Amino acid sequence: MYATTGLPTVVRDIVTLIARIGLGVIFMAHGWQKFSEWTVAGTTQSFHQMGVPASEVAAPFSTYVELIGGALLILGALTPVVGLLLAINMVGAMILVHLTAGVFVDQGGWELVAALAAGSLLLAAAGPGRISLDQLIFRGRKKGTRKRSRAASRAAAEV
Repeated sequence: MYATTGLPTVVRDIVTLIARIGLGVIFMAHGWQKFSEWTVAGTTQSFHQMGVPASEVAAPFSTYVELIGGALLILGALTPVVGLLLAINMVGAMILVHLTAGVFVDQGGWELVAALAAGSLLLAAAGPGRISLDQLIFRGRKKGTRKRSRAASRAAAEV
């Protein structure tokens, strides 16, 4: 149980999984739209027209970070790095495109990108929860490291 929330660990893990899936699907949908519907070249041209600096770099970055990052978020893989990259992408979109349009998304405002950035940052900081590839992969490494440390300690004590 976590003292800060009062929720049992299993509940936090389920809630984190739901958040990862929700955010991941949104990011994948936007990345897929840039990749397949608009194409990377079309997205680059659109970014250029919106005044996004280095649109030749920003458009592919945005497309692939959203598409691949969204999938990795769903899986809970490389969550701290992916969460940070997605947050950076959304902060860039907010500053370069949405900030001057006000708050509300129906007017081109920044509320959606801010919410996506905040959710991504939270997952980057808090981690993916136990129901994730990160937990599966990195938990095994930690256990192996601890076993080697204990064995090394025993061997040193015997000498």
